[in-house]
Amino acid sequence: MNYIQNNQEKIVLLFVRFALAIGFISAVADRFGFWGNAGESGIGWGDFESFQAYVAFLNPYLHLSLVPIVSWVVTILEVVFAILLIFGLYVRSTAFLSALLLLSFALSMSLTSGVKAPFDYSVFTAASAAMMLFLYLSSDKLSQKVEIKK
Repeated sequence: MNYIQNNQEKIVLLFVRFALAIGFISAVADRFGFWGNAGESGIGWGDFESFQAYVAFLNPYLHLSLVPIVSWVVTILEVVFAILLIFGLYVRSTAFLSALLLLSFALSMSLTSGVKAPFDYSVFTAASAAMMLFLYLSSDKLSQKVEIKK
């Protein structure tokens, strides 16, 4: 029973890692036009300039000269986090940093667009998944034997 449960846990953790990673990759692909062009149906940004405009909107306190820097930093972080999650490297730290990044997106979206926006785009859900991955890995549960008592 422990063998099956342990394998199920590993599968769930792998699914969470890949879901977060693919979410990051998809967002980056969108801002470089891989999903389509700006203004097309279902396209969030379509180009990096539109993404930078969105970053400026989400961060009205930023000086305009910092918007390109922040845009590139979050893009690079999302790519690095995706790669680390896919290859299973530094997963605990990556999950924590991913949760912080996603939570910062969610809070910025809430403040500028209202709380509905981050819920519509499941940003709080992704942040929660990343935090749960971090907390699970922090508990060393994978190295413990789980006993089910009836």
